[in-house]
Amino acid sequence: MAISKIAQPQFNPYGDDAPLPERADGPWRAPLATGPFAATIALPGSKSLTNRELILAALADGPSLLRAPLHSRDTALMIEGLRSLGVLIEEVPGAGPYGPDLLVTPGELEGGVSIDCGLAGTVMRFLPPLAALALGPVAFDGDPHARTRPMRAMLTALRELGIDVNDDGRGTLPFSLYGTGAVAGGELSIDASASSQFVSGLLLVAPRFTNGLTLHHTGETLPSLPHIEMTIETLAQRGVVVETPEPGTWIVPAAPIAARDVDIEPDLSNAGPFLAAALVAGGSVTVTGWPKETTQVGARMSDILGQMGAAVSYRPTSEATGDLTVTGTGVVNGITLDEASELAPTVAAIAALANSETVLTGIAHLRGHETDRLAALATEINALGGDVTETDDGLVIRPAALHGGPWHSYADHRMATAGAIIGLVVPGVEIDDIETTAKTLPQFAALWTGEPMRSIATPSTLELPGP
Repeated sequence: MAISKIAQPQFNPYGDDAPLPERADGPWRAPLATGPFAATIALPGSKSLTNRELILAALADGPSLLRAPLHSRDTALMIEGLRSLGVLIEEVPGAGPYGPDLLVTPGELEGGVSIDCGLAGTVMRFLPPLAALALGPVAFDGDPHARTRPMRAMLTALRELGIDVNDDGRGTLPFSLYGTGAVAGGELSIDASASSQFVSGLLLVAPRFTNGLTLHHTGETLPSLPHIEMTIETLAQRGVVVETPEPGTWIVPAAPIAARDVDIEPDLSNAGPFLAAALVAGGSVTVTGWPKETTQVGARMSDILGQMGAAVSYRPTSEATGDLTVTGTGVVNGITLDEASELAPTVAAIAALANSETVLTGIAHLRGHETDRLAALATEINALGGDVTETDDGLVIRPAALHGGPWHSYADHRMATAGAIIGLVVPGVEIDDIETTAKTLPQFAALWTGEPMRSIATPSTLELPGP
């Protein structure tokens, strides 16, 4: 396979001359595994499913209960955004170990508010179509780096749907729109090459458009198709059937969105680093509650880890879920993998420890995620002695002897967890901002070091960071 290399810049998302920020409380030294793992872990709910179900519950024809939802920064931003628009969201007791359930009661949508998107793609791309159904102005902004994330396709789509949008021509945050209480819908064409979230954001709200929506994707590529399939499935479970007469076209009828009580699956992408630990350091790690059937892209980790040298097994524990166990010896094989999507940082970290070359393709859209993940991964792995080359749409990662040193997270949760994976077998990896994992897994550091939940390791197999 021919690989087109691109120039390798010194990557700094904060600006070429700006210093990379350090936390006031100092870096987090990644724990070093000193023996094989024997661990069982339960994880919080899926961010992708939680935020989709919040949107649908806000537009439903009655109250919905979300059981075991994720409680993280991304979901908190979605909840606050919906509350500000007039949706009643209450925390109620639940059986999950990671926080209360959520009772969502739709209300009359009102504007005159400002919404903080943080760095959450689902918030900045799912809430604007919903806000267009409100009456009055709604302003959107977010973290500094959020202002570099692609938004033009959504803003153009809203304008073509008749919504008054003001972004001063930037095509990014900040922007504002003026809702008139209804959206006609109809036929719409967009280029969603930069993110599948543009498609999902429109599909989720389209049943409430007066005429529904026939949506066409006009770009050459469409990244993260499984996330669109997740959106279609969540709509189907609430009685809205989306037709796909041909690839890149979706027909959503104007239809009621049924109220529904939902069990949120654990986040399988967040499970990736924990399962990877068994491969790179040896032993076994079991994730409980793994769904037998799912639309989550994280489910691919079982196959990916198997190709990279792990043994993977699944034991059903109920009709819908089971325990997924990954067992490894510490020997990692390289892999050729297309369209790894949000799993790419985890796979790249594993590949940096492999005994042969890894080629990742079909992930150019990751340059528009929380940070430019391709540049960030290449920069950080190479800074530890790695051999990573960026290509037009991915990475080539070759075997190299790694050493410890600083690891910058760039305010990106998956960059932080990638550094932790490498730190399991490379002494002295220091992650500048492990707290950024709160975006989708606030408990990451506690789970990784064994406190307070049943953990990835026991003290005898994990060298904890010093004071």
